[in-house]
Amino acid sequence: MDQVGIISDLLNWLESHLDQPLSLDNVAAKAGYSKWHLQRMFKDVTGQAIGAYIRARRLSKSAVALKLTARPILDIALQYRFDSQQTFTRAFKKQFALTPALYRRSPEWNASGIRPPIRLDNTPLPEATFITLPDTELVGVTQSYSCTLEQITQYRHEMRIQFWRAFLANTTNIPPVLYGLAEPRPSTEKDDEQEVFYTTALPPEIAKSYVQNAHPVVLAGGDYVKFVYEGEPDELQSFILTVYGTCMPTLGLIRREGQDIERLQPEFDNGSDQPPSRIRCDYLIPVRR
Repeated sequence: MDQVGIISDLLNWLESHLDQPLSLDNVAAKAGYSKWHLQRMFKDVTGQAIGAYIRARRLSKSAVALKLTARPILDIALQYRFDSQQTFTRAFKKQFALTPALYRRSPEWNASGIRPPIRLDNTPLPEATFITLPDTELVGVTQSYSCTLEQITQYRHEMRIQFWRAFLANTTNIPPVLYGLAEPRPSTEKDDEQEVFYTTALPPEIAKSYVQNAHPVVLAGGDYVKFVYEGEPDELQSFILTVYGTCMPTLGLIRREGQDIERLQPEFDNGSDQPPSRIRCDYLIPVRR
């Protein structure tokens, strides 16, 4: 019996059903084993108790909802299967050392309380490099879009393409390096959505040859953690979610206020009028050491 394969499939299923009833009986029925055998197998493979893992992942998901949306705390608690706000608050404070309300109001985001999803495929995590940037002048255009947390992967990729096409609409030659500055905020119109402000930008000495009607933009200096992505453009957002969902909490980092920076280097196979076939992206997150 391939216990690792069985538990790996179960972990993937659990991750997409954290807002559904997940009693041990329900999970065992899904896996096709008695609950006693499943508990032993899960602990043997992962080193964790299945019930505690589910609870920690639910609290981690709720932490993201608290920081990126304006949804009422009770709504978030009920979505992740806590029977009351009081029960949720006690469990949340035990994992994050802050009440949900204080966690939401903090201008920084301490990732150390997030419990990453268990990975059994032994795929190495993106490597982190710490750098300090000076204030850097760019020229760009800021646009925004809103989406639910469940829509982030699809929307961020589609909006990135649309914004860059609009920014570079008057040229057929694509600059070798592009800057994307992203800052999510809770939406002021819909409490279950986040609003993402995304700035497409270039250095001033390059921008005059490529774009018009852009405004000065300052890439804020300070300490950043850098992760490097190389691959297909439509997989970049999954990479970013791994960085935030696994790398940041594994390293125990604190995200300070500021914008995430995408330093993009596209590669084209079929001419610049087509989306790039591959990209390299230095993804920088503002952190407090």
